[in-house]
Amino acid sequence: MYWLHALTPLHVGAGKGVGYIDLPIMREKITHWPLVPGSTVKGVLRDWHEEKETANLDQAFGKGGDEHSNSGSLVFTDARISCLPVRSFYGTFAWCTSPLALQRLKRDLEMAGNKMPGEGLEAVEDNECRTAGESSLVDGQSGVFLEDLDLKATRLLSAEGFWANLLAKAVFQDEFWQKEFQRRFVVVSDNVFKFLCETGTEVAARVRIDDEKKTVASGALWYEESLPAETILGGLVWCDRVFGGNGTKPSEMELLNSFCANANLQIGGKATVGHGRVRCVFSNGGNVS
Repeated sequence: MYWLHALTPLHVGAGKGVGYIDLPIMREKITHWPLVPGSTVKGVLRDWHEEKETANLDQAFGKGGDEHSNSGSLVFTDARISCLPVRSFYGTFAWCTSPLALQRLKRDLEMAGNKMPGEGLEAVEDNECRTAGESSLVDGQSGVFLEDLDLKATRLLSAEGFWANLLAKAVFQDEFWQKEFQRRFVVVSDNVFKFLCETGTEVAARVRIDDEKKTVASGALWYEESLPAETILGGLVWCDRVFGGNGTKPSEMELLNSFCANANLQIGGKATVGHGRVRCVFSNGGNVS
């Protein structure tokens, strides 16, 4: 598994939009939930390792342009949304997820070789949510206020508590952030999560200033969408076989160990204004928790 933790707003664009957002982010077709394409992650990681002149780079990420071209041996799936940070009246913000998002993540974790609990997640009603025992999000009357939603909070059940602990340890290395994550972790219904994924992203108005008049240039106003800072996404990476290379080839495990190492990356657009800074964290199959 690999995890992307956004440290600043993250814009991986889908081209020109058809609504009021001129530059929307990439989303899944069936759920309309945000994602980061695997090709984006693979390309950025190649650039990061290329600067370090890491050996076997062409075997891992591919090579083109001549008769010695080969496909990349590492396979990256799209990074799908695991937790969306949402503004909260209590506790500043919450890391939100849903039963469907966790069930899809469970399937990926099992494919990576992790042993997952057999019991499934119980459905969550649209007017309720589940939080940790020491949650920072709950008021004195067991209410949670996310954006303009008023939800009734209940304690995390065993399955949801397992997920809060697993994600905290997989994404964060230090104990402080592990505890903070669990205090801010909340499971909402699939319908509410879909609503938050569509309305809880950042939409910024951007302009271009005319050099002479020092006013907005004609037609130079646009709106662009970004995933907010603290967003957490997860995906799979594996190596079936090694392509290319002359002489002795590295093994599949050698490529994974060499190139699937934790890194601070810049992904997507708007890099010169600080967007797209992410922590990329890898966890071996069977060792995610």
